[in-house]
Amino acid sequence: MRLPRIKSDGIAHYHCLSRIAGQEHVFGDVEKEFFVNLLQKLRAFHGVEILTYCVMSNHFHLLLEMPDALTTADLDREEIIRRVGILYGRDAVEALRGELSRVDATQRLQREEEIFDRYRSQMGDLSVFMKQLKQRFSIWFNRRMRRKGTLWEDRFKSLLVESEDKALLTVAAYIDLNPLRAGIVTRIEDYRWCGYASAVAGDQEARKGLGRIFDRAYWVSGEDHAANWKDTGASYRLLLYGEGEIREFVEPGGRPSRPGFTREQVQEEIARGGKLPLGQVLRIKVRYLSDGVALGSTVFVEEVFERNRARFRSRRTSGARRMGGADWGDLRVIRALRADPFA
Repeated sequence: MRLPRIKSDGIAHYHCLSRIAGQEHVFGDVEKEFFVNLLQKLRAFHGVEILTYCVMSNHFHLLLEMPDALTTADLDREEIIRRVGILYGRDAVEALRGELSRVDATQRLQREEEIFDRYRSQMGDLSVFMKQLKQRFSIWFNRRMRRKGTLWEDRFKSLLVESEDKALLTVAAYIDLNPLRAGIVTRIEDYRWCGYASAVAGDQEARKGLGRIFDRAYWVSGEDHAANWKDTGASYRLLLYGEGEIREFVEPGGRPSRPGFTREQVQEEIARGGKLPLGQVLRIKVRYLSDGVALGSTVFVEEVFERNRARFRSRRTSGARRMGGADWGDLRVIRALRADPFA
């Protein structure tokens, strides 16, 4: 049963995933470049922080920090005009200023607020953000390829992630490991369409995104991790390559397989009652991190469950569910997957 999308008030973090219909491989380098540029424009318009991302040939992942609704509601007029220029362009700004100049003086304050609220209502909402991202890319792609019809498979998936370092780093690493998981590269920094590679290449927004995760860690000294990329990058690299160091399996005939545990090997280990290191499990597809509804500590997941109790069956009495197959520590999800979580 597909649950309604769960959102959170205030600043909230989400892992979002969307796939191309039919698993078509439509994202080449040109498409990825356009998509990332569009993503950055929407980031600036909505006031969203992109902690990390990965654009693959037939799907994409985002780890987003959505702003507090009150912050968006308090945006002043000049900031709104600036953001309109970033997303819609100079002509839209001129049209907006022209509309404001024609407002009747007797109703100026009320009418001007109505005009600005038209834009405020778009900003900072996860569903609006994702709709604009997918819709704008579809329009551009269909025109470029002279095609018609639906480009995306169904609606996007979202996982509400607790705003603390362990949950956020787990999801971030899972996202950035995508090209390695797919066997496209052996070093993540060689895949330019993900947050970590962009940060290594010097992109300040990418460094800022990963730095914001480390800023939430209880064990840090309070330094600005976005500015101190040397330490932030080293810590994150240790998560990706240190904890994630895995053996290479040799297939029959002596041919080395893709690095990492295969799904079958994971299932065999689970069947024996074993738990794999988290860094190794992140090298395979993990449905908990896309279909688990909410991810975090027991306290966090229970709070999400209580706020959304009406969405669940009445006989369910608690929210937090353990995840199998790996050493997840104290991380829990709302949705315990009955089908293979590593499919």
